Amino acid sequence: MCFYFNIRTHKTRRYAVCLLPQTGVPEYGEKRPMQKIPLTVRGAELLKQELQQLKSVARPEVIEAIAEARSHGDLSENAEYEAAKERQGFIEGRISELEHKLSVAHIINPTEIHAEGKIVFGTTVTLEDLETEEHVTYQIVGEDEADIKQGKIYVGSPIARALIGKEEGDTAEVQAPGGVREYDIIEVRYI
Repeated sequence: MCFYFNIRTHKTRRYAVCLLPQTGVPEYGEKRPMQKIPLTVRGAELLKQELQQLKSVARPEVIEAIAEARSHGDLSENAEYEAAKERQGFIEGRISELEHKLSVAHIINPTEIHAEGKIVFGTTVTLEDLETEEHVTYQIVGEDEADIKQGKIYVGSPIARALIGKEEGDTAEVQAPGGVREYDIIEVRYI
């Protein structure tokens, strides 16, 4: 369902607000379940390590830097103090973000999934580009883990969406900006 409305400023603009059928508008006070985010076991470990480092190293360092800067006198013109407070805000924000992500994470171990040879979240796939005959290897991961330089692609990316559910020996068609690309699936591994 969509609602259209005009906003008049120096130019009239038309806006639309659309409600998805499965979401709708929450009633006052209604609690919605947290949406789980998929993470591989390795991705969860990396987030936990970063959180531990921030809490045990970075946070105490910035608290010490703030105390040191305070001892220099007038805080209104103290650049060290302002920089330390800004860094503290960043660290606390990142700690909060990591704690939230880990609390809503759905940790998926591809070795424990009974995928019967099909490509699923966490799978490592070797492909051959049918046009260039180039071989590439990707692991299908969550959004926070995606890094194309490390061969990790987001499960919602066009190539991952084209691969999900396929098996070794299948051909996947991927809609790319330059047109449709075809890949042969050479190997599927659950590691």
